[in-house]
Amino acid sequence: MKTGEGSDTGLEDWQPRHRHEAALQEAEALLKAAPHAIDARFVRAQLLMELGRTEEAKDAYLELLTLSPSHSGALNNLGALLHATGFTAAARTCYAQAAKQHPDDPMGHVNLANSFRQAGEGDLARKHYEIALRAAPDHAQAHQGLAFLLLEQGDEKGAERHRRLGFQGRAVQSWPYRGRRPPIPVLLLASAMGGNAPLSPFLDDHVYQVSMIYTEFYDLNSQLPPHRLLINAIGDADLCGPGLDIAGKISALSTAPLLNPPEAVLKTGRIANARRLGRIPDVITPGILCLPREILSAPGSLERLAAQGIALPFLLRTPGFHNGRNFFRVGNCDELTAALAVLPGRDITVMQFLDGRDADGKIRKYRIMFIDGRIYPLHAAISRHWKIHHVTAEMADNSEHRTEEEAFLTAMPEVLGKRAMQALRGIGEALGLDYAGADFSLDAQGRILLFEANAPMVVQPPDPDDRWAYRRAPVDRIIRAAVGMIAGRAAVIPPC
Repeated sequence: MKTGEGSDTGLEDWQPRHRHEAALQEAEALLKAAPHAIDARFVRAQLLMELGRTEEAKDAYLELLTLSPSHSGALNNLGALLHATGFTAAARTCYAQAAKQHPDDPMGHVNLANSFRQAGEGDLARKHYEIALRAAPDHAQAHQGLAFLLLEQGDEKGAERHRRLGFQGRAVQSWPYRGRRPPIPVLLLASAMGGNAPLSPFLDDHVYQVSMIYTEFYDLNSQLPPHRLLINAIGDADLCGPGLDIAGKISALSTAPLLNPPEAVLKTGRIANARRLGRIPDVITPGILCLPREILSAPGSLERLAAQGIALPFLLRTPGFHNGRNFFRVGNCDELTAALAVLPGRDITVMQFLDGRDADGKIRKYRIMFIDGRIYPLHAAISRHWKIHHVTAEMADNSEHRTEEEAFLTAMPEVLGKRAMQALRGIGEALGLDYAGADFSLDAQGRILLFEANAPMVVQPPDPDDRWAYRRAPVDRIIRAAVGMIAGRAAVIPPC
């Protein structure tokens, strides 16, 4: 049965805000009579958190912790608030204290493990996931986090086991709603494998009631949650093929508007992209092969690769990873052996190295976003190293590089030139996605050297450091475009 636009029946009661406000008044009245009542303070802080009064909630948890420094709920909740607002180091401190003070409580260990995993500290993350599961063998979030970690470490069998323990029977999750008006119901499709586009920051919980489905574990015979808009957040075609197939079947059950159709995302794997986008005028893509590691480690592999157009130096990476993880440049046989020794997974992607080095010896890597058919500049990263990411490039301590980036952000067509801009428009049209991004450099002729073009691109607001002041307006423009696109498709009336 198709469901979708207009099918608002079955919505959860959207009025908990009023109950929370009444409960908050009761808690504050209690505290007037007993200012040091720990339980009342914790309830008050929780209610402020539920009402979206983030800064007040932080202050309330801090005040509670001055009276009860080892309070588990306060440490974990304050950590969550700090993490959500970008203070990741402070959040980790809270989680570490919760785990230390309450070694048998799994939640502190899971939160700490998630923090370690996101920072790339896999061994520490695994240690705390395992501590949590010894304390609570059925802890879903511990199984989910460990599944993501084991997949990153190349233990596919272990990842599958923990994925089932974490997601089976929990395919549908509802996010809290904090608005005063009846909510706009949204259905968000995600993969339990990871590789999802980071769209949650664009979904205001004062406007949208979000139901998220992890597609690999969803029963297609069940009734879809009510929704006015369907968003496919699954973005990595190489990692999430089965999840995208199911997302396509789910979207066929709905009549609601759809963002990022799964069939379009399925076409954005690295090899498929290199072939089809490389046909666009003035777009140069690398030759790419995906091979079992046994073939790459066999004698004569370099000669066989060269015969297929991939000569030294070339790049190796495990499919499904981003942000430079499990990604190596190989310049000789010894480097190939060393890379294969640490890369996880059975299959390895081999990519021709596109050298975008300019006359000054530097590489300039640009990122743009495609939002609702328009192109927005997100950042420019400049470095002498081949593996470039904005956070590790030579930007923070180089004012000349920041000046170059500012020029790109404020005058992109002039910086890239007509040839490149036309090529980028062709890439956006070929992708056919409502939300996506592309990483690229320019060659000496002003053509696009395309490294990547897909949906799981992060729009990260810059740090509060004054050095990044020039980046704030361009990033805000992208965020407003994404928020406006979602609101337009869902026909949302902005909240008062």
